[in-house]
Amino acid sequence: MSDTADSPTPPLVSVRGETVLEVEPEIARLTVYVHARDKDRRRALERLTERNRECLDLIGEYGDAVEQVETSGLSISPIVRDKRRDEKVDRYQGTVHTTVTVAEFSVLGEIVTRLGDLELTSVHGPWWALRRDSDVYRRAAQQAVRAAVTRATDYADALGCRLTGLVRLSDEGLSTDGGGREQVYGMVAAAVPASSSGALPAIDLEPQKQVVRAAVEARFTMTAPEL
Repeated sequence: MSDTADSPTPPLVSVRGETVLEVEPEIARLTVYVHARDKDRRRALERLTERNRECLDLIGEYGDAVEQVETSGLSISPIVRDKRRDEKVDRYQGTVHTTVTVAEFSVLGEIVTRLGDLELTSVHGPWWALRRDSDVYRRAAQQAVRAAVTRATDYADALGCRLTGLVRLSDEGLSTDGGGREQVYGMVAAAVPASSSGALPAIDLEPQKQVVRAAVEARFTMTAPEL
């Protein structure tokens, strides 16, 4: 019989390593709603097109400070005066939804204020976030692994042992908290008193910290304890 078959199973230690990082957000997202309504369907569409173009032109003025602009939805629908009696259309109304991702926070308050000052335009946000490929996630995962190794080493030391190998490393995943609370601007922004130059003052916005959590489970082999 081989020596391997007679070898005792090495002691195991199972631990959980976790880390929590609190970092500044990297981007902010806004949702812009442009509205139009008119008794004439064609005129409602023309107004919607004109206002949406004005909105996009304004956003375009900020160049690279705006990372991404996406049309996330559009609707045009008739409004019936009294559905119970007939199908007579009272008016038509349309809405364009645009999602704006801002990377330069120094202009964010100005963008929100100027968009909110446009006719029949509302702004929702900001929602603060990290980019999907943010290095913060890698850092959090590595720190969670280091925490697992440290904890296992501490347990081994307490028993007079030392770690000899890794049996299993399981990732519990990453999660991010922060930026979920909605702040709404829009028509109310037009009520902000104008400055002496006639331009609306920019709204002061403070970025919300992002909390990134990472956790792993690890199992190590170790030498026999000295009990």
